[in-house]
Amino acid sequence: MTVNSTSPFTLEIIKNGLIVASEEMFYSWGRTAKSPVIYEVLDYAVGLIDAEGKNLVTQAPGIPGFTGVLDFAAGEVVEMWGDDIRAGDVFVSNVPYQSGTHLNDVTLIMPIFNGGRRLGFAVAKGHWSEVGGMHFGSWTSDSTEIYQEGIQFPCVKLYVGGEPNRSIVEMIRYNSRMPDFVLGDMYAQVASLKVAGRRVNWLVDKYGLETVLDAMDRLLEDGEKYARLKMRDLPKGTFTAEDWIDDDGITDDPIPVKVEVKITDDEFLVDFTGSGKQAAGSINSAYPSTVSGVRETYMAMIDPYTHPNGGFFAPLKIIAPEGTVFNPQRPAPTSTFWEGMSHAADIVWKALAHVSPERLSAGHFLSIEATILGGVDDRTGTPFAIVEPQPGGWGAGYDMDGESALVACGDGETYIASSEVYERRTPILVERYALNTGDGTGHGTHRGGFGAVRNYRLLCSEASFTVSAGRSKFPCWGVDGGMKGTPNYAVVYRQGEDPMRVLKVAALKVRKGDVVSLVTGGGGGWGDPLKRDPELVLGDVVNGYVTAEVAREVYGVEINKETMEIDAKATRDLRRRL
Repeated sequence: MTVNSTSPFTLEIIKNGLIVASEEMFYSWGRTAKSPVIYEVLDYAVGLIDAEGKNLVTQAPGIPGFTGVLDFAAGEVVEMWGDDIRAGDVFVSNVPYQSGTHLNDVTLIMPIFNGGRRLGFAVAKGHWSEVGGMHFGSWTSDSTEIYQEGIQFPCVKLYVGGEPNRSIVEMIRYNSRMPDFVLGDMYAQVASLKVAGRRVNWLVDKYGLETVLDAMDRLLEDGEKYARLKMRDLPKGTFTAEDWIDDDGITDDPIPVKVEVKITDDEFLVDFTGSGKQAAGSINSAYPSTVSGVRETYMAMIDPYTHPNGGFFAPLKIIAPEGTVFNPQRPAPTSTFWEGMSHAADIVWKALAHVSPERLSAGHFLSIEATILGGVDDRTGTPFAIVEPQPGGWGAGYDMDGESALVACGDGETYIASSEVYERRTPILVERYALNTGDGTGHGTHRGGFGAVRNYRLLCSEASFTVSAGRSKFPCWGVDGGMKGTPNYAVVYRQGEDPMRVLKVAALKVRKGDVVSLVTGGGGGWGDPLKRDPELVLGDVVNGYVTAEVAREVYGVEINKETMEIDAKATRDLRRRL
């Protein structure tokens, strides 16, 4: 049977059935996992890959930074195992240079067979809370080589013929400080792959093998046709941008990032030539991560609402020279890869925002400001860990203010973990969780959104604190006269000591009663602040977002503090002088 001989209505049903198979895989893992970073934060992604291991066929709405590397993981299986890929096998991979992000983000890949024929691969990638390494929580800001960051799984068989490979399972158990959580998440992850396999085979049983394969091909064909159609509407030409990554956690030296974007009717070429060499510290973005980051911005330009697949990404070409921060070589550390990957997405965004204002905003707080706070709970004698990203301020658009307290671009589908869950399950008190209006935001005709402040007080005898905050020395950018955003950082309040402001710190000891404060910045502004509608400025003052002094000094708006009304004459005079 050929594609053309299958009813378009049947093909559409199957196409949506494949999408639903991915979505059911996603929810199955989230609802059965053991760790809050999976079931609360949703720090994972899943998808179906074609039989050759080359193209994403469908995905669920998981983390964009993970979804973009699922095809690399399936391709690694095909390349390494060739004909030795059997029904019931499950492969485990986390080595960043081939298919990953950092070692905590572990990918499981299961081939889907029907009657001896391989239909494709179900792939699930998520953050395992602890995979060994030099510090609790595994990822760290002070590693200088990947061997310090945890156990590596070079695409080996976790299951063989449907049965767990006990040798690998025991290696995982003995290399994790939290084996119960890790193994609980792992078995839930395997179960979710099996759910996807059953759903795909159900489609085959109902519609026939060739018809389902036709539908997979049509998904890819339609994705490419749609992307090329939408590319006609993009601005054409060559666009460039430059920026800096704060540092690598080992030295204080900033790392340059550069991009040249060439857009034609047929190609979206991104070239990172000229960006800094791979860093001594762990902010490096392996090539698959860099591709994933760029795919985020590409999708924002083409259509952020579509169901992407390998065909949809066909026009995208990426050049990242080996040995650079966007394509590091072994044994470069990558455990805080998000600093590099997010800059890959952001620098392309920066190059295009001014020529595509209807699609892109000003810069956002960017850094995931990932956090680990963990130790042993005195009450139970068992390990605990908070492992999470932080939300922050997004940039303004040409016609709107930025959004406040949203996670960064690479973590686009994660949730903010519940304070109540943390307080119930860990020896932590959430003392404050609020918008960061104190540091302000990027002012403009439209202002950026606000970051957040979250304070944790430790209630057990001792714990370790690890954080990586970027975009602090070089806050995010504004557009068309809009001001820069504000910085990300953390403050540690240890009893009897002065407050300690930190950007990157690894396994810092904190004790009972100490407070860790996580602070994220505001987004960039768009347009001249003096052109902001005075009524919007008044609203910001009334709501406590900005002070009357900021309204006067930045926006040129005089507000009577007693009546909370605008003094129109004083405002006109102020704006003339400013």
